[in-house]
Amino acid sequence: MTSFDAIVIGGGHNGLTAAAALSRSGRKVVVLEAHQKAGGALRGDTFHPGFQANGPAQIVNQLDPDVAKLLALAENLAGGRDVPTVVLSERVEPAILEGAYGERIKGVSGDEADRFRLLRDTLVSQAGILRRFLKRTPPPLKNVGIADLAALGSAGLALLFRGREEGRDFLRMLLMNVADIGDEYLTDDRMKALIAFDATLGVQLGPRSPTSLLGLYYRLTGEANGRVGGQFVPEGGLAALGEAFVGGAVKAGVTIRTGAPVASILADRGVVSGVVLESGETLTAPIIVAAIHPKTTFLTLVDAAEIGTGFRRAIGNIRSLGNVARLDIALDAPPSFTGVPEDALTGRLVIGRSLKHVETAFNPSKYGELPADPVMEVMLPSLAQPSLAPSGAATLSALIPFAPYALKEGWERGRSRLEASALAVLERHAPGIGRTVRAARVMAPQDIETTYHMPGGHWHHGELQADQLLVNRPVHAASRYSTPLQGLFLASAGAHPGGGISGLPGLLSARHILAGDKR
Repeated sequence: MTSFDAIVIGGGHNGLTAAAALSRSGRKVVVLEAHQKAGGALRGDTFHPGFQANGPAQIVNQLDPDVAKLLALAENLAGGRDVPTVVLSERVEPAILEGAYGERIKGVSGDEADRFRLLRDTLVSQAGILRRFLKRTPPPLKNVGIADLAALGSAGLALLFRGREEGRDFLRMLLMNVADIGDEYLTDDRMKALIAFDATLGVQLGPRSPTSLLGLYYRLTGEANGRVGGQFVPEGGLAALGEAFVGGAVKAGVTIRTGAPVASILADRGVVSGVVLESGETLTAPIIVAAIHPKTTFLTLVDAAEIGTGFRRAIGNIRSLGNVARLDIALDAPPSFTGVPEDALTGRLVIGRSLKHVETAFNPSKYGELPADPVMEVMLPSLAQPSLAPSGAATLSALIPFAPYALKEGWERGRSRLEASALAVLERHAPGIGRTVRAARVMAPQDIETTYHMPGGHWHHGELQADQLLVNRPVHAASRYSTPLQGLFLASAGAHPGGGISGLPGLLSARHILAGDKR
């Protein structure tokens, strides 16, 4: 039996962040990772001989500076070349957004560029108010402290400084749908499609669903390269960033054990004392940090007798079914997309003609069906990372939203149908690409679930919707990282503030643990 001061379950970037913070405080910390390699969803893999893919994420736009500093991430991994966004439509030339979420725009009229910048500035300003709450532990509703009142007060002052009209506008827009906001501010179908796509990627909402604007707010609460709305791909790709998190944790003094799946969390009379591995080995510690999905923590690892039935029911009711599929393609040669300059091909290509196109792609998912004409986010990773493909060849990766976890026809048949429809869409924008396809792989939400140990295949470990955020994430009784079990804390994307490559759930959880009862 081996003893530690803290055991972290899960070697993803949040678990590694929490472990590094606890270790730097002088604790003896071990990270237990079920996979043979740490890094979580930042791990890449080989999907065809000679061709490699990154994990589910494609870009970085929320990495917190405090996390980068804690892990001592190199500059070329904590930041990088700004990645443009190219919006493709068969009807007109592409629109190209450069800088931090459209600071500069090509391919649209001057008036439309001004309208988008006005919307962008409005959203960034309003997202800044939410950021005040996302970067700190949610306040206890029964015992609000001075620091919590100060945060509420500063948010209120921020609204006042913007003027009554802007304050009213924020309260008006907060729970609106993104389609209405697009119609209110914009006239270009491509720009409307972009904000609709970005607001709904990874959540079970369409552009006209109430509160769908929250998804865009959440995206803009992060920053990259020191700017809100920025986005980049680290040098060496997302896998290199995952390896840097591992290296940073090791340098902080953390012990990392891979291939060490946890079978159960030991607890007696509401107090945890350690874990038992599937190998039968027991490790003890007064602090257990679960940097894995809350459902796995409480429904699989914890004895039901140790938690109340109401709490267990609440955990079971967390909405966490993924609806994004990933398509990886091995190509004999780099593709050429109509109208896209060569220097923009290393950017993010969003295929979406209009709001209607995004909404129409969403609608079938409500009934467990696939879109006939999918929207998607496409990247060509091997252009920036030649090592991902053999010389002269290329890789293409696409995120395809609105692909239901519980597909009515079943994914055995659905994979080939989704691949065919996605390739048909790509052929329209990159004529001849079909002739260069050497191999393709579709990862359905169920595949993401299995590969990355994410129940439901949801990369946020739970819907980012109003009833599953802040004091309700993952559920009210565990919204401040502490849980009903003394010594057990949460630190995954399923905890506050949510998913994305930010590291904040891990960092804030560790700070909460280190602060004891003072926070």
